[in-house]
Amino acid sequence: MLRALYDWVMEKAAHPKAEWWLALFAFVESSFFPIPPHPLLGLMCLANPKKAIRYALIATVASVLGGLFGYAIGALAYEAVGAWLIGALGLSESFPPAACYLREYDWEVIVVAGTTPVPFKLLTITAGFIEMNLVTFFLASLAGRGFIFMTVGVLFRLFGAPIKAMIDKYLGTLTTIFVVLLVGGFIAFTQFAGGGEGETDPADRCAQVTSLDDI
Repeated sequence: MLRALYDWVMEKAAHPKAEWWLALFAFVESSFFPIPPHPLLGLMCLANPKKAIRYALIATVASVLGGLFGYAIGALAYEAVGAWLIGALGLSESFPPAACYLREYDWEVIVVAGTTPVPFKLLTITAGFIEMNLVTFFLASLAGRGFIFMTVGVLFRLFGAPIKAMIDKYLGTLTTIFVVLLVGGFIAFTQFAGGGEGETDPADRCAQVTSLDDI
């Protein structure tokens, strides 16, 4: 089943309209869509390593633009759209701590969210809601998203053929490793964000926030 899905996505990743699909996924994922563009980007780079950096640039630009759309939702339509969207994505409990972290650490949180499994859309909407400086938000989003996507692009451009051969041979094993690393990265981030045991620093305080009134 995994092999069939892999082959199917590889076929779509090489489709003439694949770049438009990549841009669409990257845009909507930064504001309201739950599925990240990383798998599609990776498979497109596998299908055509010579265009890997181009694909990474498309994903970066579209993701940053999508982040600005998410910011607009939080700043201009939180009560009408944003609150419902956060709830529909299952992020209601994460919203107050996210707002606290952004107020305490500003651009650093955006950069971290852009390069980790933390849902980027949560931070883009929250940034708009707390009225984070728009220029700072834009530059931090560009740095975070650009780092993760361009890293993928450069690696596949340099080592695309060997990487594809390895994935073709060890697909099941590599998928398991990826899932473990993804979960591990998320746990590591939450532990870092929560601070050490017994600390009373801002990170620890934000980890305990359950309502916007507590900020």
